Amino acid sequence: MSKRIRIYTAEDVEAHDKPSSCWISRAGKVYDVTNFLQDHPGGDDLIIQYAGKDVDEVMKDPNEHEHSDSAYDMLVEYVIGRLGTGEATVREDWEATDDFHPDDTDASRDFEKNQFLDLRKPLLRQVWEANFSKTYYLQQVHQPRHLSQSARLFGPEYLEVFTRTAWYVVPLLWGPIAAYLFLRSVFQFTGPLPSFASQPRLPIEYLPNVPLESFVKALLCFFLGNVIWTLLEYTLHRFLFHIDNYLPDTPIFLTLHFLMHGIHHYLPMDRLRLVMPPLLFFVLETPFTQLAYILFPPAVANGIISGAFTFYVLYDCMHYALHHTKLPQYMRDMKKYHLAHHYKNFELGFGVTSKIWDIVFSTYLPL
Repeated sequence: MSKRIRIYTAEDVEAHDKPSSCWISRAGKVYDVTNFLQDHPGGDDLIIQYAGKDVDEVMKDPNEHEHSDSAYDMLVEYVIGRLGTGEATVREDWEATDDFHPDDTDASRDFEKNQFLDLRKPLLRQVWEANFSKTYYLQQVHQPRHLSQSARLFGPEYLEVFTRTAWYVVPLLWGPIAAYLFLRSVFQFTGPLPSFASQPRLPIEYLPNVPLESFVKALLCFFLGNVIWTLLEYTLHRFLFHIDNYLPDTPIFLTLHFLMHGIHHYLPMDRLRLVMPPLLFFVLETPFTQLAYILFPPAVANGIISGAFTFYVLYDCMHYALHHTKLPQYMRDMKKYHLAHHYKNFELGFGVTSKIWDIVFSTYLPL
């Protein structure tokens, strides 16, 4: 049974530049020659000095070390993979325009060239069964592709439906929840009310009788929740969705990365994957809401959560607009800023609703 050939990048090879792990590349193939060092007729020093490098020209150079045909034949048993194709993921010369709309990707030519993911087939299983390294995955997933229709993540439709979300689902689902939590905060600040005992639900006509102080307290908590959300937006985007450098090089973690955020960078203009699916947001928000109830009294916690949820709704709707809508001046600037995160440098510009935290934490992306 032949061994599976993996796809690597030049950076993968460069990382193995020691006698304990010595890789070289030649003619587009990657070789692990660690076990060959002691058997090399010219001594291990000759190989070690080129560890982590391409040796094609060196092996052809008679002044350096002339190699016979049998030497090239011996290399075959040390092949572990090949170098993948790919371009630099930081494109300093990219510039956004107000009418930016990229051409569709030729799926067959793209797969033939890069041997990464076949856009004509369900994507998630391909990532799970990947034959490429983490470095190659990150290189490719940050080179945007574009399709006129949403690519499939799953084969079965009963799974696929949970991965596609129209933008208006977010305000319709989470908007009422945010409003309920805010009203709950108002009444909790008011204290026990006589009507609670006789009516499980608060009558809307009682609202005018709620003390102004309760509204003010709830509003202060609401605005605190707004601020907290902007910080969460930044930290989750930077340290969870872009956990690239610390991502283990295993199929399960590559698949999780792709499912959470990789697909958005791979297909950034996909209209049905620009807002967070309700199930994913529920998973992400649950530990934070539970922490709020631990740290604060119920009235304060509900006010903060309502503010955070409201700003989340604005964030997701704005995110959709930044990709697909003509906008007023401030949002046009944010559109250029956010698209530059996708098409210019994904390691900067993590803010979506504002640039404040990028400025504070020195991740501002100059246009």
